[in-house]
Amino acid sequence: MLDRAGYERYLAAFNARDYDGVADFYVDPPRMEFFGIVITTREELKAFYAWLHSCVKETVSIHNFAASETATAVDAIVRIEALRDLTRDELDAKGATGFFPIRAGEVQEIRQFIFYTTRAGRIEKVECALPPPLAA
Repeated sequence: MLDRAGYERYLAAFNARDYDGVADFYVDPPRMEFFGIVITTREELKAFYAWLHSCVKETVSIHNFAASETATAVDAIVRIEALRDLTRDELDAKGATGFFPIRAGEVQEIRQFIFYTTRAGRIEKVECALPPPLAA
């Protein structure tokens, strides 16, 4: 089971940009699908986050958390602070079609629902969704 304490260790590695530490939480090979990105190897995982975090400072904080033997679900706030411009063309070229362009210095705070399928306490698959916008 990937319980709350384990997930906190995972987030600490993620927020510290310890990509080997992050990858250690995954089965081999990992399977991640979110916002146009598909990651199927440890090296793809590390390369994607190294690229993304060269463009933005990303931190994840937990809003709600639930876990069972086969799944971990997180309602999170993902804070993105642009270190440089990240254009629609660059995002699309990386396959990140569901990401939002951002200009250097801007901040986006995005609520995400992150669903982890787990096996023997390790992450097997990751899926993410955004809630619908609130009515004005």
